[in-house]
Amino acid sequence: MGAGHTHKLYRQGDSPIHALPPHTKLVAVLAFVVVVVSTPREAIWAFAAYAVLLGVVAALARIPAGFLLRRLLIEIPFVAFAFLMPFVVPGEQTEVLGISVSVPGLWGAWNVLAKGTLGVAASVLLASTTELRALLLGLQRLKLPPLLVQIASFMIRYGDVITDEMRRMSVARRSRGFEAKGVRHWGVLAKSAGALFIRSYERGERVHLAMVSRGYTGSMPVIDEATATRTQWTYAAALPLAALLICLLGWTLR
Repeated sequence: MGAGHTHKLYRQGDSPIHALPPHTKLVAVLAFVVVVVSTPREAIWAFAAYAVLLGVVAALARIPAGFLLRRLLIEIPFVAFAFLMPFVVPGEQTEVLGISVSVPGLWGAWNVLAKGTLGVAASVLLASTTELRALLLGLQRLKLPPLLVQIASFMIRYGDVITDEMRRMSVARRSRGFEAKGVRHWGVLAKSAGALFIRSYERGERVHLAMVSRGYTGSMPVIDEATATRTQWTYAAALPLAALLICLLGWTLR
C-alpha cells in the first residue's frame, strides 16, 4: 500500500490517541458525527458538551488549539451559507441588532454551524493523529471495497505529482511572458488543462502497465495488518458513547 508520505494535517506525536489503531479511530469519529447530527438543535448545551469532549481528545493528543483552529478555516464557505439563512428562509420574523431576520433561519443557521463545526473538528483531530497510509490501512481493515481503497491510495500518491506538473506548466507559461488577465486568456488556460489531463491519463496508463508487468491482478498486497485489542476498542468507543449519553439526555430534556 503506497502513500506513506506525511500530509500537512498530520502532527507527529506519541500520545495515546496517536497510538490507537486507525480503524478504531475511523469508527469512533463516524459514530460521534452520527450522534452529533442526531442531536436536536434546541439542545444548545449538548453541543457545548460535545465541544468539551473534543477538547479533551485534543488535549490527550497534545494538539495545540491554534493548530486545530487554523484547520477549521476550511469550513468558511459553510459559515457564509449559514449566515445567509436568517435572511432567505421564510417564516416568523424577529429583530436582531435592529435587523429583521427569520426565526426558522436562525435555528437553521445554528444547526449548520454547530453540527458542521463539530464534524469538521472531529475530522481534523482524526487527520492530525493518523497518517494517510494508516487511514488507508484502516479503511481496508473495515472491509471498504478494495477498489475504492486503491483509488484513494493512488489519488494521494499522485496528487502531489500532478500538482507539481501543473506548477511546471505555469512556470513555462510565465517564462514566455504569459499572464492571465482576462477572458481572452481563458483559451490558453483551457488548453493547459487539457494538456494536463492528457499527461495525467498517459501517466496512469504507464503506471498500470508497469503494475501488470510486475504481477498486479486487481488487488494490492497488504504489508502490515492493522489490528486492535479489546482495550483499544474500549478507549476509542469512549468518545461516541459519551456523546450518545449527551444526545439521549438532550432528547429527554427537549
